Amino acid sequence: MIKPTEIRYIRKTNTVSLTFEDGLSANLTTEYLRCFSPSAEVKGHGPGQEKLQKGKENVGLDKIEPVGNYAVKLIFDDGHNTGLYSWEYLYELCKNYQQNWHNYLERLAQDGYIRKKP
Repeated sequence: MIKPTEIRYIRKTNTVSLTFEDGLSANLTTEYLRCFSPSAEVKGHGPGQEKLQKGKENVGLDKIEPVGNYAVKLIFDDGHNTGLYSWEYLYELCKNYQQNWHNYLERLAQDGYIRKKP
């Protein structure tokens, strides 16, 4: 398991800066992290039950709480605070950011949702 060496919230840009032991690093927007939350509210309870998140363009973070030696809990300012972001899941979110974000924007467009500028 590859662990992060740094997790830092940058309020000014509303991003979370992540760096991992193998050198992978990324700045993920809080909108991206909120829309890809590992919680049941977002993921559902099984394949095909995912819920498309809309209106999260300006969501921020209130807190990042460590959970043992394997995850963090992100407390968003829209009240969302469920779902543990394991090191493995954060790594995958960083690694697959471009594809995930592209797919998310496509799903929003198919649903007729127009994103507001953050």
